Amino acid sequence: MEQALEIIAGLMVLAGGFFCLVAGIGVVKLPDLFMRMHASTKAGTVGVGLTCLSLVLVGPTWIVAGKAVAVTLFMIATAPIGSHLIGRAAYRAGFTFWEPTIIEPIATETFPVDDDQA
Repeated sequence: MEQALEIIAGLMVLAGGFFCLVAGIGVVKLPDLFMRMHASTKAGTVGVGLTCLSLVLVGPTWIVAGKAVAVTLFMIATAPIGSHLIGRAAYRAGFTFWEPTIIEPIATETFPVDDDQA
């Protein structure tokens, strides 16, 4: 049973490393800020989550497993919020989209912006 858990944990670490690698390649290769932000948030969160959850399976104590779960939950909770705030700030600052990007008409309408709430 213990050997099976170690094999599963090893596969989870490999998968997590793969997702982190994909996130890094996405940050370097994708054409604009918004796509880079998407790659780093989605793939990075999955990669860290898989790596930490593998520690839950083979961690030496419950304290280590609890910390790994806490890190995973923290990443799941904060990565989308940080990504949204960065994207919103970039959009308001006037960063340009990649040229082939199709923008919906509702998104280009000008709405009154209250800078106190931003």
